Amino acid sequence: MQSIKDTLVIIPARGGSKGLPGKNIKPLNGKPLIHYTIEAALDVTDKEHICVTTDDKEIIKVAEQTGIKVPFIRPAELATDTANTWDVVKHAIDWYRANGKVYSKIILLQPTSPFRTGLHINEAFKLMDKNTEMVVSVKETKSNPYFTLFEEDDNGFIHQSKQASFTRRQDCPPIYELNGAIYILNLNLNLNLSKPWNSNQIKKYTMTAEDSIDIDNEQDWDRAEKKYSYK
Repeated sequence: MQSIKDTLVIIPARGGSKGLPGKNIKPLNGKPLIHYTIEAALDVTDKEHICVTTDDKEIIKVAEQTGIKVPFIRPAELATDTANTWDVVKHAIDWYRANGKVYSKIILLQPTSPFRTGLHINEAFKLMDKNTEMVVSVKETKSNPYFTLFEEDDNGFIHQSKQASFTRRQDCPPIYELNGAIYILNLNLNLNLSKPWNSNQIKKYTMTAEDSIDIDNEQDWDRAEKKYSYK
């Protein structure tokens, strides 16, 4: 698999989790959850370009079992329930710059997507060009604003989110939902890291619903375990 150059892979793994305590290092199919993401990153780049950013010493210990080195402990103010992911990304970028390493692109991989692979990352990265600010992974959603999504007005009545004359859902334009698996940021452009969604230059990389499983709670964990049992 082709190695991705001039790119820092950031894997954010906070110690606290209310939905599923300790999920980042909880064994899934006999392997700590975070190992799936680190191994996917190792499929596309060298270990010195992989940054696990965490506030938790046990996560550091488990992450380093893969052969990578966790470069720093994340500051406490960036490890709260309300901490912004993009502030975590900016902190990592600034840390590397202060240590003499400047990257042109960032790949953000959340450790809660165990079925995202190095192949997915490489395919998504190929969509990035000099005019694209972001590439994000998505899945097609059944919740369509032209057909099944409604909003309530001030009088308590609901209306379609997007007015249209479609009579069958399959005739509606496809709608995509972020699956949280892959975010690629082009630092060569004027991307606002505080509000990256303000960009008009974002491309999608589509993944299947099964590969898009994002573990946030016990139900998600059960789905992931069932998929491995089936495999």
